[in-house]
Amino acid sequence: MAEVSFEAAMKRLEEIVSRMESGDIPLEESLKLFEEGIKLSKELDKTLEEAERRVELLVKDERGLKVEPFEDDEAAH
Repeated sequence: MAEVSFEAAMKRLEEIVSRMESGDIPLEESLKLFEEGIKLSKELDKTLEEAERRVELLVKDERGLKVEPFEDDEAAH
């Protein structure tokens, strides 16, 4: 499968779910859609895990300690 953006993969997964929920497709097509959906789901999960690791690296200071995010003054009130 060619590399697609996270957003495009998510949209395709939503299309698959919608199509399968309609219930008006033959079993063989349902199985193919299900297989495609599982592959997309795994790819999306992998992308999210990679993003989480990148964020964790960004919020660590030079000593390896996590830096707490600043609170928005307006949100704190």
